[in-house]
Amino acid sequence: MGTRPNDQAPRPNSPSLAAPVTARIRVRAPLVLLTGALRSAATQRPNILFIAVDDLNTDLGCYGHPTVQTPNMDRLARRGVRFDRAYCQYPVCNPSRTSLLSGLYPEATHVLDNRTPPRSHLKDVVFLPEFFRRNGYFTARIGKVFHDGMDGPEDWDLRLDPRPSSGIGSTGEGRNLTGGKFAFFRWMAAEGGDEDQPDGLIAREAVRLILQKHDKPFFIAVGFRKPHDPYVAPKKYFEPYPLEKIPAPEGPADDESDIPQLALPTVRHNLGVQEGREFRRAYYACISFMDAQLGKVLEALENSAARHNTLIVFFGDNGLHLGEHGWWNKVTLFERSARVPLIIALPECRPPGAVCHQPVELVSLYATLAELAGLAAPAHLQGPSLVPLLRNPARPWALPAYTVVTRGNAMGRSIRTARYRYTEWDSGRQGVELYDHDMDPHEYRNLAADPAYAGVIRELKRLLEERARLAGSLDPNPMPSGVRG
Repeated sequence: MGTRPNDQAPRPNSPSLAAPVTARIRVRAPLVLLTGALRSAATQRPNILFIAVDDLNTDLGCYGHPTVQTPNMDRLARRGVRFDRAYCQYPVCNPSRTSLLSGLYPEATHVLDNRTPPRSHLKDVVFLPEFFRRNGYFTARIGKVFHDGMDGPEDWDLRLDPRPSSGIGSTGEGRNLTGGKFAFFRWMAAEGGDEDQPDGLIAREAVRLILQKHDKPFFIAVGFRKPHDPYVAPKKYFEPYPLEKIPAPEGPADDESDIPQLALPTVRHNLGVQEGREFRRAYYACISFMDAQLGKVLEALENSAARHNTLIVFFGDNGLHLGEHGWWNKVTLFERSARVPLIIALPECRPPGAVCHQPVELVSLYATLAELAGLAAPAHLQGPSLVPLLRNPARPWALPAYTVVTRGNAMGRSIRTARYRYTEWDSGRQGVELYDHDMDPHEYRNLAADPAYAGVIRELKRLLEERARLAGSLDPNPMPSGVRG
């Protein structure tokens, strides 16, 4: 337990920013966007099915997880482009969603917690659904897209928040894993069926909307609430995951010895081995439950008149630790919290099932969808369009992914390149982290003090400062702490 992976000293010439990951993968043929297939008539713009999932990390079949069963996500990945290194801009619900829906980094939105409404500072900014509504789209939201209750009438023609009328879905076998200390660490293998849970009703309403006749192109946003806590799903989704086959978290005993104090939040949720396995099992069950609801929505689209003219965007709003670094939550700048699944599937593309290994950001979704719809993007957008990577997922891409989080009055800022993660706390005054993902994919060994990486750190620091300036500020200022979303 005390031995770190790849603990031998790197060769002096081994750290490098110039070793692109794409040089080590098989290069696919360029992706061809069939723009004619995106429009069923010369004047008709593509429909957009925008699927947001709460607290979804990359423990998925299509991302190589050996246990979690996600046949519908896997099917969607085979149809489109799966982004292997996609990152949120703040690993908490409201800041992440405000960022991607505005096309602005969190420092520019001034939304750094779950209490601040998205338009508190951005009073004149046109958010993504309002942008499509202004451009002649029918816009609808089913479930959680903005953080709960924080969208406005300007965004949607229709807003639906379906909730079960029966209480059967809130009964079943389960327990609180902290003995009641933290209300959200609760799981339940629930009685009843899919539609006795909110996500089942969200899927049902999405299916109904998709199958309707639409006189205008649509932007239908579906916001699934699972696998967010509490970890409640119909009991049949727990059955594929026998508790004895769920691995306990692993890691070096001295994992925290070389990380800054601010790298992990001060309030810890220490779970024992048994509780940790139960947590993971319940989280996996909730993923499979959500995946089944996704399948219903995808099947409805396949059976609809819109199937040949609809592009699909599927993403998680932030990742989640499952015991890695002793943490069972999000709100960190480790890979586990910042990395999210992202799949973009166009009606027809060649070849389908492509994988992009370049680091990308959710803040780029706004510009990407505007370009795919043939619309002029608003001037305020800070995230670049991903259409060049949809055309050729293996093309060079020099932009790192940027993620921030607050700790009281201090801010942590992190960038992810194809090889490295570099993080500064309070502009470096309260700690620095460097992880070489070629050698240490689990981020166990902080190389910030290793002289062999001094040149790498100089270049990454330059990139981080450049991105921070773009995002809006380099100087720390009082900000509220991140809270659960």
